Amino acid sequence: MYDGYLSLLGVVFVRGIAIVGCGMTRFGQLEDKSLTDLMVESSLMAISDANASESDFDAVYVGNMFSGEFNRMTGIASVLVDRLNLLPAAADKIENGPASGGSAIKEGFQAIASGVSNLVLVVGVEKMTSIPNPKVSSSVATLTHPTAEYKYGVTLPSLGGLLAQLYLKKYNVKRELLSLVAVKNHKNGAHNPYAHFQKEITLEKALASPVIADPLRLFDVCPVSDGAASLVLCAADKAKEYTDTPIYIKGFGQATDIQMVAEREDPTVLEALREAARKAYSMAKLEPQDIDFAELHDAFTILEIVQSEDVGFFKKGEGAKAVEEGKTWLDGELPINPSGGLKARGHPLGATGVAQAVEITWQLRGEAGKRQVPGCETGLSVNFGGFGNNIVVHIFQR
Repeated sequence: MYDGYLSLLGVVFVRGIAIVGCGMTRFGQLEDKSLTDLMVESSLMAISDANASESDFDAVYVGNMFSGEFNRMTGIASVLVDRLNLLPAAADKIENGPASGGSAIKEGFQAIASGVSNLVLVVGVEKMTSIPNPKVSSSVATLTHPTAEYKYGVTLPSLGGLLAQLYLKKYNVKRELLSLVAVKNHKNGAHNPYAHFQKEITLEKALASPVIADPLRLFDVCPVSDGAASLVLCAADKAKEYTDTPIYIKGFGQATDIQMVAEREDPTVLEALREAARKAYSMAKLEPQDIDFAELHDAFTILEIVQSEDVGFFKKGEGAKAVEEGKTWLDGELPINPSGGLKARGHPLGATGVAQAVEITWQLRGEAGKRQVPGCETGLSVNFGGFGNNIVVHIFQR
């Protein structure tokens, strides 16, 4: 049982937080399901998993980036509450770019920890595959600096390619190790029935795929996906009223960095991640060595490597070596992205942060099947907003 208060930067939260239910749709090209269908499907799974009643919910937080632009729907949290008959629960859509899901979890956490709410539904959702790829890329690119980057055609893949070039040169890392991350994550995704891609790839195939943003190739970049994921959160001292296997959110952290990548002192260092991780570890009273596995935001393979360093798992410049030595593989000492990550599980923007938490919940319950991390007790997630200028970290424990 969770015991004790949580604190962050001098603020003491009166209650600990537990995940008592979770659910997730398959990720992929889901032409027969609307945005609402996806939200409802994952939410009903989570509510059923929590053995909760509709009348119990105080609030709903939906992480989403593009419902208005891509689906001609606004106020989607209100739509979900009505469709699920959770009235009169409070309802908010949370938008923080690709970190919308992580921010939605944070909002649910704070609502309960402060004593304002008792039972909260957190949902992440995006419906993207029906939109032409050029429009998706252009829309996501609006996360960049409007006059110094977006105006000149900068996209998220182009920034990923520049980061990869800088990193490979600075730390003398072999290009093949980027694609080895993709091989690892596809291997994990092959065991995930919810993943967009459920097929292993070879290193040779990854290296032969078309260039997207040099040195990043097709298999170094996550797919465009549809999907939704949901969590039911409650106060830790009430968790056993809903489930025998609660998973506790021990800490979170969020931090920002300079928006324009070229203005950062060292673009190969994710300062926002370092600060968000510091806050999360402090709140959880844990250290990087206490983490058994992690779900990192590998929208591009280089990001998994850099995040594994800046979250404190490996020294700077040694994240790629850890992949090469097998440390981050499923049978390694610190598995990263057992779900398949964004690379294989998929990346419906607003759903990703919640999907990471769902995977960690399944892992900590021992319910992850062939991709199960043996004996794991503590997991960490990194949800990456913008191009590293708004990052959310959560730490979970059974």
